[in-house]
Amino acid sequence: MPVREKYTIIIFTGIIIIFNFKKFKMISLLNLFKLMEEKDASDIHLQCGSPPAFRIKGNLVKLEEYGKITEEELKEEIYKLLKEKEIKIFEERGTVDTSIGIPKVGRFRVSVFLQRGSISLVARRILSKIPEFSQLNLPPSILKITEFLNGLVLVTGPTGCGKSTTLAALINDINKKRSCHILCIEDPIEYLFKNEKAIITQREVGIDVPSFKEALKYAVRQDPDVILIGEIRDRESVEFGIQASETGHLVFGTLHSANATQTIERLLNFFPPNEHQQLRKILSLHLKAVVSQMLIPSCKEEIKLVPACEIMFVNSSIARLIEEGQDEKIQKAIKMGKEEGMQDFEDSLLELVNKGLITKETALKYAENPHSLEMKLRGIFLSEEGIIT
Repeated sequence: MPVREKYTIIIFTGIIIIFNFKKFKMISLLNLFKLMEEKDASDIHLQCGSPPAFRIKGNLVKLEEYGKITEEELKEEIYKLLKEKEIKIFEERGTVDTSIGIPKVGRFRVSVFLQRGSISLVARRILSKIPEFSQLNLPPSILKITEFLNGLVLVTGPTGCGKSTTLAALINDINKKRSCHILCIEDPIEYLFKNEKAIITQREVGIDVPSFKEALKYAVRQDPDVILIGEIRDRESVEFGIQASETGHLVFGTLHSANATQTIERLLNFFPPNEHQQLRKILSLHLKAVVSQMLIPSCKEEIKLVPACEIMFVNSSIARLIEEGQDEKIQKAIKMGKEEGMQDFEDSLLELVNKGLITKETALKYAENPHSLEMKLRGIFLSEEGIIT
């Protein structure tokens, strides 16, 4: 394998001594992407002055055998990867996001950006095959969402929590069961769908359409039944999601919020306070479900990470709470909605422990209220009437 040589130079009076102290592997993005597959890494981080790093089972692992990457070699490798249009965007804005497919290697979601004035890259490996819902260790009740014919459905959580994978599995489930037109507006496209019962149109912002705003403008003219609008970024995308659901479309979106209560708050924050009451009324009518998730290290070697989920279906009780601004009562309503397929994070963690997918210690680490979860793990459940064992 080609190597890069690093030297130490010591200068004495009139004498230059050069020591060859180490040889490092050559930087090749293609080889690093192949290595991600071999090591089952989810992400790669490339930064000038540091060795490459993989995220494996949630932890960053540096590949010291490559040594510190220089700006020249990193820029050369990244520019080989990008299209001319993407290079132009990067040089104008200092950042560009894209997705790439490498034959016999896989697909990757790539973000190129500047930090400290130097080029950097973070890429996420995308599963080449859209996973079956049954493979994701998600609660079966989430599949109720695929039966909705209209309304707004949000999948929320922090970056890297599996929102895109969950949405892809839900979209593909509809694709297999329903004769309809599914329109996906993506920035960038991640999973590539194949038409089954449905016809799926995937439009990539910056490639197929100039902007997200432009894509939304023409979306309803393209005869969709189901619309995936990706991340809810601003007031305009919220308004589009609501208007499309009002006119009989099923709309999917994502949001960076931790739970259902925070999701309502985030949606309201896109609007001035004098419009909040009207928005609450609209959400109470057209918001159908919020699935919030986070990924947790599994104790099973072959699984790596499993999702813990909060699931809220907007029934009449929750719709009233949203409309009346009683958001603090939503969590209790979710707890009371188990028969309708709802669950909170605590119940999700409990189930994952009982299934042997995570350890008790891991569950307690991720629990919002470790004491309450500890009692449930011991078989002690609290209700308003008292203790139930």
